[in-house]
Amino acid sequence: MRWDVVGLVLGWTVRLVAVPLAVVAVYSCHQEGLEAGLRTFLAPLVLAVLLGQSLVSLSKGEDASTRVRDREAFASVALGWIPVVVVGALPFWLGGMFYGPFEYMDGTASHSDVLVGLLHSWFESMSGFTTTGATVIDPTTSPMCLEGPEQDCIGSQRRSLILWRSLSQWLGGMGVIMLGLLILSRALGGGMALARAELTGPSVSQLGITLESTARRLWTIYIALTLMEMALLNFVGGMGLFDAVNYSLTTLPSGGFATSDGGVMGFGSARIEVILMVFMLITCINFSLLYFAMAGRSREVWKDEELRTYLLILILAWLAMASNLYWSGTNGGTEAIRQALFQAISISSTGYSSADFSTWPVFSKFVLLLLMIVGASAGSTGGGLKVLRIRIAFELAKREVLRIVKPRKVVAIRFNEQVIDESKVWIIIGMISSWLVLATASLLLFSMLETELDMETILSLVISLLGNTGPALGAYGPTSTWASLSHPSLLISTFLMWLGRLELLTVLVLLHPRTWGHD
Repeated sequence: MRWDVVGLVLGWTVRLVAVPLAVVAVYSCHQEGLEAGLRTFLAPLVLAVLLGQSLVSLSKGEDASTRVRDREAFASVALGWIPVVVVGALPFWLGGMFYGPFEYMDGTASHSDVLVGLLHSWFESMSGFTTTGATVIDPTTSPMCLEGPEQDCIGSQRRSLILWRSLSQWLGGMGVIMLGLLILSRALGGGMALARAELTGPSVSQLGITLESTARRLWTIYIALTLMEMALLNFVGGMGLFDAVNYSLTTLPSGGFATSDGGVMGFGSARIEVILMVFMLITCINFSLLYFAMAGRSREVWKDEELRTYLLILILAWLAMASNLYWSGTNGGTEAIRQALFQAISISSTGYSSADFSTWPVFSKFVLLLLMIVGASAGSTGGGLKVLRIRIAFELAKREVLRIVKPRKVVAIRFNEQVIDESKVWIIIGMISSWLVLATASLLLFSMLETELDMETILSLVISLLGNTGPALGAYGPTSTWASLSHPSLLISTFLMWLGRLELLTVLVLLHPRTWGHD
């Protein structure tokens, strides 16, 4: 392992996080007072700068930036999330979202409360940067929650903390490492290896001549869509500027953090839901296809088999749930159509909820569970196993059945009119197999730790964590927080979010003993 290379990537990643952190710190000082802003953001800002500079200083060798192999790339990406999440958690802990050292000094929290508050801050930060969207902000965990008959715990938090919480998802959606490629790509000889390890798709489509131009175009699309949604939510949806900014920052990364306990349900606006549905659907499409569409190459977009498969799955799920909601008497005709469509799109994207789907009929909940597993398109910010992998696994199963019937026939697996290399097929099979093994182990572990939870809750909990989809079913549905989970379960949950965001194989490479060899 070439630690100078790893240090270079990690150092730049942590230093990049300091930039949005500084922006929110200035906003906090201006809106909430100098003392509150410095108390909350000065320590994590200093830590980000010093830690980043220290890591970069480890790679002063002239050739450090030209030796990025796959091994260093995967290690850098997997390890890079840890210091980023740590820095991101500190504002929540120091700012009073959860019990921290200042509450201890005020005498309003005990030593154990402060330690638990640190765990809650770590969970919230990991949920943000991995775009999972699960939250533990609750009257039992946050000293900022105001008492009252219409209690809004999330809405009671300081606006700077809500903004930083949303920004963590926005940064995590495209990937902090991918942002770093804009700076490092000219120097990193293995920049493409970093991109493969960071992006959620099984492959990286270069949209430009160089990796730098590819990263620049991806981020340009990402920023442009974010600004477009802000404008529509504010001026057309009537959401208000602060809410529009935060919902845009959490929609495009398929995050799902809300600015109030009620979330999307709290607005009760069909216009807002339509705007959100459009942008949630966009986030579930491969960003390469979005670039082709903007470049006037729409024929290439509609020829994509994964897109067509995803849209077919979405339409079938929508019609099935709408029919089930209508015939079961849960919703009227128009309402059933609207709610089913919103949740069908959302469950593989942000996890926003326009209705409490935990009370829906079993059939509709089962469809939502399947959508959580399948997820969105490869190369998108959506979660799940990805449609491409499911489709290729299905084609492989068809080929093996055909081989039994006609042993001598040679059948190649094709996708988008191209033959898929066997090595890539087995990588996908390895990914799905690893997911099944980890999901099974996690189900058994949670069932031992959380003896009061039913099977529906535990099953959806694990799928939600590995797919980074946010809400679960049962006890952790869209109207509930995850604060009631035991402390070991919360810690395990953050590990599963990390695995899910890096899609297992990146972390599994990190855990392999040969990764740390000196060759």
